[in-house]
This record gives sequence, C-alpha cells and structure tokens, in this order.
Amino acid sequence: MARTRVRTPRIARVTPLVALSAALPLLTGCGDEGTSSSGTEDHKAAGHKPVVVTTTTWEGAFAKAAGAEDVTVIVPQSVHHAPDYDPKPSDLAAVAKADFVLYAPFEPYAAQIKEAAGSKAKLVEVNLDNDPAKAGAEVTRLGGLFGTKAAAGQWKSRLDGEVKKLNGELKAAWPGGKSPSVVTQVFTAWAAGLAGATPIGTYGPEAVTPAQLATLSAKKPTLVLDNAHMSTGTVLPDSGAKQVEIVNYPGEDLDLLAVYRNAAAELKKAMAGS
Repeated sequence: MARTRVRTPRIARVTPLVALSAALPLLTGCGDEGTSSSGTEDHKAAGHKPVVVTTTTWEGAFAKAAGAEDVTVIVPQSVHHAPDYDPKPSDLAAVAKADFVLYAPFEPYAAQIKEAAGSKAKLVEVNLDNDPAKAGAEVTRLGGLFGTKAAAGQWKSRLDGEVKKLNGELKAAWPGGKSPSVVTQVFTAWAAGLAGATPIGTYGPEAVTPAQLATLSAKKPTLVLDNAHMSTGTVLPDSGAKQVEIVNYPGEDLDLLAVYRNAAAELKKAMAGS
C-alpha cells in the first residue's frame, strides 16, 4: 500500500487579508482546468488518486482513514489552538490545486478557504467528532466521495477492533470495579464513552462559571475530562476529581487510532491513582 504523503506548509505568518489578496492571483484560471466539483465520478473512473487539502490534522486524519494518500495539512501541528491560525498565501495556493478541501464549520478561516478554493475543488464540511460511531460514519462518507470505499471500510474495521479492545482494558481498570463518574468538556464526551464511564455533567466550550463550578463539584465526579486544546486550567479545583487532558487532534502522522490509544493511556493512569 502506498504511504500517505502529508505535507504541512511552513512560511512566515501573515494576516488573513494579506494572505487572501496574495493568493487570489494564483487562483486565476484554475476554475477551467482539471475537474470541477461535479466531476468526482470522473476521478473515480480514471483511477485518479484524490488530492486533498485539510485545514488541520484532525480533518487530515479523517481523510487518511478514508483512503486518501495525498494529503496537505494547512495548520501546523505546533499551533495548539487551531482556530487561532491565520492562513498564509501558500496555504490558499495549495487549496487551488486540490480535488477536495476539508474543513470544519467552527474554524473562523473556513470562509477564506471557501473563497480561495475556486471551482476545481469540492468543498467538504467534516463532522469532527471522535465518538467511534460518528467517526466511522464520517470516514465511510468520505471514502464514498474519494472513490476509496474499500480503504475506508478496512479502516473502520480496525477502528471497531481497537475501540473494543481499549474499552475492555479500561473497564478492567475501573477503580474498585465500578464505573467512574465523570464531568466532560463538550468535545471530550467520546472519551468517557471509550472508558465506559458514567457522565454526570458537561461544561464548555467557555470557562466554567461560579454557578457551574458549584453544581458540578456537588456531583462529586471522580474524573474531569478536559479538552487539551481549549483548557482553561483546573476545571473543578478542590473537588477532589482528577483532571485528565484529552487530545482530539492527531499528530503529523495523521493516525486517528493513536488518539484513542493515547486517551485510553491517560484514563488508565488517572484511574490507577483514584
């Protein structure tokens, strides 16, 4: 199997307005060349391997899982909070050469990406949720768009096997054999499900208010599953709950399964100390 080529551009930071104005001339004439967004079936018929540009490694991992082998990630892994990133001219130029551009609606630069894409690239809004059922469904959908259904199906089988294995290991690690009670940030609920934990409250994406602090602490959670990418510090101080940092974004290898393994490892450590 061919290895996925992951390319992350790194050029000096500029403002979105300058980036867009510098990149748009590069896009002139792109709309009449190659395949339009309605030409996906032509790519499939010709055995064309899709060229995919994604905003972050999260979308990139979904693309790779779905079978894409040529993936360019715009936001560098070093940017801890991806929505704060300002696209560069090279980023928008890469978009112009893509068959597919994957983005999430909560990313503020999505409008710039859409404007720069031109008529060649098919814009695909991705549901970024690591809940195994939702992730599997999204990868299957992308495999259909890319013409790589077989690869997407194989990955989903690996996902199902990995989740079953990790779930069993985590349940075996429950303190005293009892499902731990957890408070989760809105984007880390999937990790509670992976552990078979009992959710008793959620917070975010904004910082916890004094009223929420009182309410959530009163429920006496065992664990707090915080979002490493949007952390506001200790969520429930003095509650006695152990805080676990859950990472949603894969690394530069775009291995989404590693996200589940890493979360399981952190949860095991936290439960062992409970």
